Amino acid sequence: MAGFAQAILIDLDDTLTDDTSSVDACWTAACTLAESRLPGVDVRFLRAAIGRENSWFWSDPERARAGRLDLRANTRALLKQVFGRLGIKDTALALEIAETYRDRREESLTLFPGVIEALDRLRNEGVRLGLMTNGAAPPQRAKIERFGLARHFEHITIEGEAGFGKPDHRVYDSLLSALDTAPEDAWAVGDSLEHDVIGPMQLGLHGIWVDVRNAGLDGRPQRPDRIVSAFAEIVEPQA
Repeated sequence: MAGFAQAILIDLDDTLTDDTSSVDACWTAACTLAESRLPGVDVRFLRAAIGRENSWFWSDPERARAGRLDLRANTRALLKQVFGRLGIKDTALALEIAETYRDRREESLTLFPGVIEALDRLRNEGVRLGLMTNGAAPPQRAKIERFGLARHFEHITIEGEAGFGKPDHRVYDSLLSALDTAPEDAWAVGDSLEHDVIGPMQLGLHGIWVDVRNAGLDGRPQRPDRIVSAFAEIVEPQA
């Protein structure tokens, strides 16, 4: 993959924005609300119960698809479910914890270092850029607006607006069409190996995996064309 592609399809969350590194801290802060309101309840036990429920919920693609289209409602439902399982009847507190968690997640959102500079470099090189992101339209548009990202992209596809999300091939097809680019002349870049990389590669795009968590392939048969640890690295020469 010498030089740059004619077009690049780029993921948003955990590729351009640091969306999840604050998750543990946000849950811990939200759960401390229970310390004075629920005497005798171990906050660490509550946090662990939330973690188990969360892992179960997001493990199913259909639940995940529905959940990401209204994250606040999903988090409220999750906390009520956890409180119910633990026999805690304070629904108001469950909702307060949920709202506090989501507020803190939004407040802690940042761009990864070098993102704007890398996008500027690509545009200056004449690369056509498309943004592809799952989730509801209002929060995803708010992120794009907050960090001034729209000016870098010729086309933006958001699941909540398009009616379909990754790894549905319509996402990649629609972006390629909008950017007037053949699959073999395009790259797809993102942190989700399945959604952002392998899906597009099945259509003939080059796939670049942003292994933001340094997870490694860990024996997985799916192989991207390139692995980087941060989005900004895609503008750097390969060793």
